[in-house]
Amino acid sequence: MKNYVQEGDVLTLTAPYAVASGAGLQVGSIFGVASFAAASGASVEAAIEGVFDLAKTGSQAWTQGAPIYWDNAGKLCTTTVGSNKLIGYAAQAQQAADSVGRVVVLGL
Repeated sequence: MKNYVQEGDVLTLTAPYAVASGAGLQVGSIFGVASFAAASGASVEAAIEGVFDLAKTGSQAWTQGAPIYWDNAGKLCTTTVGSNKLIGYAAQAQQAADSVGRVVVLGL
């Protein structure tokens, strides 16, 4: 087929803010995990599907399979819906004291 471009699990995005390698970022409705560090406005390869260890909101315990949202203001994963974007599900239970959570990112 002549219109095929790429697999789509990694996209080139314009970093909306400085982002570290392995950190989450949101561009419009697209959530991804940066493949390398990038300055604000720079191009960055971002994985939009996969299982990742990502920074999470402190004081939240997660159950396996719980919906996980991206808090773009705090740059953290959370179980709080509000205006946050659904990005996937908790791959495993996490304690409230954990600063990192394992997330199945689904390219939603």
